[in-house]
Amino acid sequence: MSKLNFDQLTDLFLLLSVDGIGPGKIRNLLAKFKTTKNILASDTQSLMTVDGISTNLAKRLRKAVQDKGNIEKFTESELKNLEKIGGRIISVWDNEYPQLLKKIYDPPLLFYILGQLTESDQFSIAIVGTRQPTNYGKIQTEKISMELASQGISIVSGMARGIDSIAHNSAIKSGGRTISIVGTGLDVIYPPENKKLFEKISDTGAVISEFSLGTKPDAQNFPRRNRIISGLSLGVVIIETGISGGAMQTAAFAIDQDREVFALPGNVGVRQSDGTNLLIQKSEAKLTRSAEDIILELELKLKPVLGKNIPKQQIDLNLFEEKIINVLNSEPLHIDKIASLTNMSTSDCLVNLLSLEFKGLIKQLPGKNFAVL
Repeated sequence: MSKLNFDQLTDLFLLLSVDGIGPGKIRNLLAKFKTTKNILASDTQSLMTVDGISTNLAKRLRKAVQDKGNIEKFTESELKNLEKIGGRIISVWDNEYPQLLKKIYDPPLLFYILGQLTESDQFSIAIVGTRQPTNYGKIQTEKISMELASQGISIVSGMARGIDSIAHNSAIKSGGRTISIVGTGLDVIYPPENKKLFEKISDTGAVISEFSLGTKPDAQNFPRRNRIISGLSLGVVIIETGISGGAMQTAAFAIDQDREVFALPGNVGVRQSDGTNLLIQKSEAKLTRSAEDIILELELKLKPVLGKNIPKQQIDLNLFEEKIINVLNSEPLHIDKIASLTNMSTSDCLVNLLSLEFKGLIKQLPGKNFAVL
């Protein structure tokens, strides 16, 4: 349950209803006046002392206060209808609000949610892309999503047709968690054919919206949605997209939010790969071939959820190094025992053991004992 009481929520809805006032300006107002009640009680001149509040904006705010009765009715109706569908509101002041999302430049002050957020959701990866993927894009989305989800990583996407829907379905199929950020009200399922997917996600993960109930899928909603997709995630994977696709917006938000961006390379001249190839060419995204590439890049941040399942990077070994690795088990072995088992001289063993240590595959223990990492 949100920490905001009915009056505070009404005040926030009123402020957000004023054309030109968004989360950023409300934060500025709160920094000055401390509470929403004080903001609404302030006169035009006082409001204008706040950064970003112009004369016209201050006047619009004062005029909106006169409509508070209607906003109260809206709040009452919104909470009642939200309860009917099993949803609730989470505000930036609530403990349940995701810490990752709080760190972006313009986090939503509140959002609507169906389902639950868990501790593991702080280890999320977003997977997004075109609504018209190629077979290559479909296969790679399913493969990467399933492999990440099976490692305990939550998959975030936008429930759009194409890549988004495949990413969500693949996460569910592998028994993992998935979170959908939608550009409509929670009572407006878009696209309509995703009704079953919507229900599965809300049952096993979470569906999140910044928009009030009844909001239709207007084009202007989706950039706002995209900043939340990247904001909830440690990194964003762009599977396929045109140069002007919505996934490119999500990549741009991720870069601004200091999140990792990964892109799947595709054939030159294929429209669906123009965006991903451009991101790689401009060094704005890391070339990604598999889930392993993503996990290795984010290993330190993902370690709490991955545990011992972090894949080892493929490293080329010479014949002698392979011999040593093959005889080393979980138990440490003395240099003499390693030499005996590999039919190598002690000096040759030491040279190759040193090389393996540099490659991060073994460690030296006291008494000239060695063990694999």
